[in-house]
Amino acid sequence: MPDADLKAVVDFDMTRAQAVADEYGCEAYGTVDELVAAHTDIQAVTVAVPTVYHRAAAEPLLNKQIACLIEKPLAPSVKDCRALVDCAKANNAVLQVGHTERFNPAFRAVEALNFKARFMQTERVSPMTFRSMDVGVVMDMMIHDLDIVLKLAGSPIKSVDATGVAVLGEHEDIASARIIFENGCVANITTSRMALNTERRLRVFSESGFINLDYGSCDGVVVHTDGDNREAMMKIRDQLAAGRDLSDLKYLDMVKVEPLSFDLPAGEDDQLTAEQNNFLRAVRGGGKPAVDGEAGLAAVDAAQRVVRAIREHTWEGQAGSALLLNS
Repeated sequence: MPDADLKAVVDFDMTRAQAVADEYGCEAYGTVDELVAAHTDIQAVTVAVPTVYHRAAAEPLLNKQIACLIEKPLAPSVKDCRALVDCAKANNAVLQVGHTERFNPAFRAVEALNFKARFMQTERVSPMTFRSMDVGVVMDMMIHDLDIVLKLAGSPIKSVDATGVAVLGEHEDIASARIIFENGCVANITTSRMALNTERRLRVFSESGFINLDYGSCDGVVVHTDGDNREAMMKIRDQLAAGRDLSDLKYLDMVKVEPLSFDLPAGEDDQLTAEQNNFLRAVRGGGKPAVDGEAGLAAVDAAQRVVRAIREHTWEGQAGSALLLNS
């Protein structure tokens, strides 16, 4: 990025670290301690190691007030998440979590509408990649949607009901959760890494309207419940109340469907670039990051509640997480 100076890459595998350093014209180190000792002027670091090492890699940096963008999930447990959040606060260090879907242009268009979500549906399915097999699909994929629905609901979780199936290993590969928030909002979340195709969708229902978003194609539509649509719905309601037969009406011809409107700054249409820009602005004192440590912690807490609900779910007395499909 033009306004950032890449100093070094750190990897336990020095052969790999050196290869990346040679490609990008920077230095290579085998440990975080070596990095910090060699570069006392470092202001920001991206932590993209496996999740189980997030805390060990980031804490020494945060303790030196070095800003960290930690890839999602923030940590493998709520305890480790809380330790990172507390460490960042104690040292007045910027902590951002890499939930990149927050920076998807389509989601940002949804967020700008300021709909008060009442009911949400998400679908995130894809074929098996055989990556991240050390965790289940909840921590691997669903956590994206958990972060999104937590943001849109704007309320603590009241209850979680979930089911999941392990197909290839010991962790769930397919999962479905129903989350009820304290403000009454409900979210149904479906995730699978055993699908035949890839889909990433979000639907939001509100008194203000309905939104249908496709993350993959980065577009969507919105139906507002005011204006022409409200007038059409009121007319239909009156006719139904009067006993009219409306079976010949075409519903889609009666409502006004609009494409999601995008109004993004130049260069912000790519979600990874937008995420990095948001991080660097926060490092320079431009406010807190869009996805701070508390948001990352909340997503992991929600994911663990879903996993716990899956384990507690039974089919004819058999624990859900232990059920294997052979078909």
